[in-house]
Amino acid sequence: MADEAIRSAFMEIQGRMIETTGKLKQVQNQMRNKETEKKRAYLTLEELKQLSDDTNTYKSIGRTFILEPKSALMEEQEGKLKDSEAAISSLQTSKEYLEKQMAEIETNLRELLQQDPALARQIMSMSM
Repeated sequence: MADEAIRSAFMEIQGRMIETTGKLKQVQNQMRNKETEKKRAYLTLEELKQLSDDTNTYKSIGRTFILEPKSALMEEQEGKLKDSEAAISSLQTSKEYLEKQMAEIETNLRELLQQDPALARQIMSMSM
């Protein structure tokens, strides 16, 4: 009976670990995307700063280019930059939380395997 309880606890911990790992990878991918978006906005902003104020600037909308004032394009890029920074900050907080959860799950798993060395041997034989 105790053996069955340990097995079900192991399965629960394993499920939580898989779920947390998936969430962590998703957050890391979102952070990478936001970093790319932030870099693109920064580089575009730097290029716009080099242009004179009377230069014709165009905004891409799908396959169409629309004439926009330089100031409007700069404001848009600054907004994208700020939005990306805020999103990255939020995602960093989520990432730290998930990493703490992962460490807790690993600790629980370690404790469970120390309680039942037979289960640890069985898991090791399954992975080989």
